[in-house]
Amino acid sequence: MPAVLVHGVPETARLWNSVRAHLHRRDVVTVDLPGFGTPRPEGFGATMDDYAAWLIGHVEAMDGPVDLVGHDWGAGFTMRLVSLRPDLVRSWVLDAAGLADPGFEWHEFAKLWQTAGEGEAFWEQQLALSTDERAGVFVAFGVPEEDARGMATAIDATMAGCILDLYRSAVRIQDDWGPAFVDIPKPGMVVIASDDPFIGADVSTRAAQRAGARMARLEGMSHWWMTQDPAGAAALLESFWEV
Repeated sequence: MPAVLVHGVPETARLWNSVRAHLHRRDVVTVDLPGFGTPRPEGFGATMDDYAAWLIGHVEAMDGPVDLVGHDWGAGFTMRLVSLRPDLVRSWVLDAAGLADPGFEWHEFAKLWQTAGEGEAFWEQQLALSTDERAGVFVAFGVPEEDARGMATAIDATMAGCILDLYRSAVRIQDDWGPAFVDIPKPGMVVIASDDPFIGADVSTRAAQRAGARMARLEGMSHWWMTQDPAGAAALLESFWEV
């Protein structure tokens, strides 16, 4: 059965390259979300429900059930998939479980992107920067330079537009998706990076408990933990998949 790795924002499937180099399984699949390193399909709304439906359809077409892993918004879509279609997975891992907690509050970047005019101005400014300047933001959050440059290079106007539509559809994600993320019947693990500036350990812990998931706390790791310690991330996943 395949393991399926789902990236977040503002990323592409390249996010998982370093981890894949340390995985011993051969059946590992990474996906590029629509508009993230790929064209935005005509008529695709890029809302959180659109992306969740896309992922469900993508996994349905695979030779499953799968071991599903999601980071950031990929974690959100994974959360939604296992809430609605747990039959599609053998196991699941995600790192933004706090999206489902009633006490969740969006970070400041998200609030900016959710504000008409200000979000557009933010991305216009970012797209005017050099790759090195954009990469520097990721490096400041602990991403190794090579990975940071890859992430920065992938950002374009298509991705920016999808990000704005996605975040504006998700102002109250904790109310819209949170209630269904309870007592998930398949084995799950929530990764909690101690130094993640975008989502608190408290809300992720509470959501993990309600879902009945195992928790893996990564001390000293930040939001992009899989780039900071790819060997450790691969070992964590493979250990969980053996259960």
